[in-house]
Amino acid sequence: MTNAMQARRRPFKHHRARHFLFETDADGRVATITLDRPERKNPLTFESYEELGDLFRDLHRASDVRAIVLAGAGGNFSSGGDVFEIIEPLTQMAMPDLIAFTRMTGDLVRQIRACPQPVIAAVDGICAGAGAILAMAADQRLATPEAKTAFLFTRVGLAGADMGACGILPRIIGQGRAAELLFTGRVMNAAEGHAWGFYNALHPADVLLAEARRFARMLADGPWFAHSMTKKMLDQEWSMGIEEMLESEAQAQAICMATGDFRRAFEAFAAKAKPKFEGD
Repeated sequence: MTNAMQARRRPFKHHRARHFLFETDADGRVATITLDRPERKNPLTFESYEELGDLFRDLHRASDVRAIVLAGAGGNFSSGGDVFEIIEPLTQMAMPDLIAFTRMTGDLVRQIRACPQPVIAAVDGICAGAGAILAMAADQRLATPEAKTAFLFTRVGLAGADMGACGILPRIIGQGRAAELLFTGRVMNAAEGHAWGFYNALHPADVLLAEARRFARMLADGPWFAHSMTKKMLDQEWSMGIEEMLESEAQAQAICMATGDFRRAFEAFAAKAKPKFEGD
């Protein structure tokens, strides 16, 4: 069974994306996804939504990628859905097509949250609309002091309840702050975002990506199977009571204790050496 399941995994080191950039470091452990339409502040399109969702779903089977950095090109993260390639066509669609679209965008968030790799968003400049949602969906968020984050949906006559924002954002920054941002669509500056816990740290623009990759590399070189379990528990326990939480974590920790990583970490500690994590 083990060999059969391992055979379903494949390296992503040489993966080529069509609607954004995808690259990894030399050993494939850290992947960087870059939204790459800098002349338009990296907006999302129907095609990039779908391809991103498919990629995060497929990364379940990655044999090399252990952490992911999500960034934007040209000094901005993402301006959200492209006005002329998404917003204008949506005004002409009937309900069945509209619900198909909103389910597709929600599925992207679902796949980011469900993929086993920690996702670190590196945010500079404009981070608006669906771009703000992508940052929200990440596990960690680093930004520059120039980052401007806005959940703009009410500005175009839509609810703030988009792509999980009403469920996820309050868990990051609190109910009252989330309600203000989602009702008004106003910009949350980087200082606010950091103080409120949306951003984990602020870095100058010239080192932001390097800092995000450094953090991703630390996770990738650590007990990455255990990290994937931590990510799963952080998501899974949102809707649990305390009894279910304790039982869920008891099972998760027992699973990690059965891995070779746990044994090797103990042996390395006893030998005063650095442990090597293999995820087995």
